[in-house]
Amino acid sequence: MSPTEIDDGTRGRHTPTPEEFVAMQASPEFQELRNRLRRYVFPMTALFLTWYLVYVLLGAYAHDFMATKVFGDINVGLLLGLGQFASTFLITGLYVRFASSKLDPRAAAIRNELEGGQA
Repeated sequence: MSPTEIDDGTRGRHTPTPEEFVAMQASPEFQELRNRLRRYVFPMTALFLTWYLVYVLLGAYAHDFMATKVFGDINVGLLLGLGQFASTFLITGLYVRFASSKLDPRAAAIRNELEGGQA
């Protein structure tokens, strides 16, 4: 390989046909991968959207509560707003850990099988 060539790792791999993709999508391994993803993502999304909706509703209808001073000029509304950012980072971190340990190995195995053991 010359210095200007880039090895993208695709040499020698089998390129799956559309029919092979459809067959893999119907396989139990793929269904389990998809179900695992959904069992994590849907509840986490519902939890975050509920938490966000509560924050918005409190901001709209519970002015006195949100204006309650916690210390100095820091009030409940500010802390809950910062909590939105913190929970976003927490959820992202949890998803990355979940995907790395549970999803990625299964996805790699499916890809390896689909590409004929060359991945």
